[in-house]
Amino acid sequence: MLEFKTTKGTFTVQLFDKQAPITVENFYRYADEGFFDGTIFHRVIPNFMVQGGGLTEDLKNKKGHEPIQNEATNGLKNKRGTLSMARTNDINSATSQFFINVVDNDFLDHKGPSNYGYAVFGRVDSGMEVVDAIVAVKTGSRSGYQDVPVETVTIESVRRIEPKA
Repeated sequence: MLEFKTTKGTFTVQLFDKQAPITVENFYRYADEGFFDGTIFHRVIPNFMVQGGGLTEDLKNKKGHEPIQNEATNGLKNKRGTLSMARTNDINSATSQFFINVVDNDFLDHKGPSNYGYAVFGRVDSGMEVVDAIVAVKTGSRSGYQDVPVETVTIESVRRIEPKA
């Protein structure tokens, strides 16, 4: 389990290591290295998702590790509260950036080779109201990016925690 401390509050995430072992191992690696600390939620779109995990407050890309294999074929669905890996048009291009679905986004699910989808690897366990507060912030365009929060929403830390009994 991971705890995300942000400037909007704290939420916890359960990771699905059985269904997405490569993705979960990759995400834990970034968390354990402190990579996410000081990154921002740089793309926030109401009725869709919030994305973060790769850009600094000045919208500079933080250099991550090599891309991982896309595990979108794991049967997990992009439902409200789930975490998925962000990627480019290259199916196997995910590194550190992730997004949290704020609504059910079935169109992001794996549907075959021509519509590969986005790999779900976790779910918000507690604090979804924090994610809802993030998606409610006013956004605009900045430095060539769209849907950027006008008030920066920073990920202060992402750390492993023990699940509550």
